[in-house]
Amino acid sequence: MLYMVIERFRRGDAVPVYRRFRERGRMAPDGLTYVDSWVDDSLRICFQLMQTDRRELLDDWMSLWSDLVEFEVHPVVTSAEAASRVL
Repeated sequence: MLYMVIERFRRGDAVPVYRRFRERGRMAPDGLTYVDSWVDDSLRICFQLMQTDRRELLDDWMSLWSDLVEFEVHPVVTSAEAASRVL
């Protein structure tokens, strides 16, 4: 399953997030895969695509970042999969 994770950096500050990432890496548990990400021009919001068959792994990962980031999670499908469902 794919998940679009919208990350809002606390106090709009990306510095602590990127500092931790440099020091510790993504810290994703086995079974949770980073696909890709995009950051808005203001460096306050990250849109991150993650993949896992076990939703609890996403929760575990988010708990490691929740002091620096507020999360919003949406299960998503690819455009091709969506088209196949409606056609």
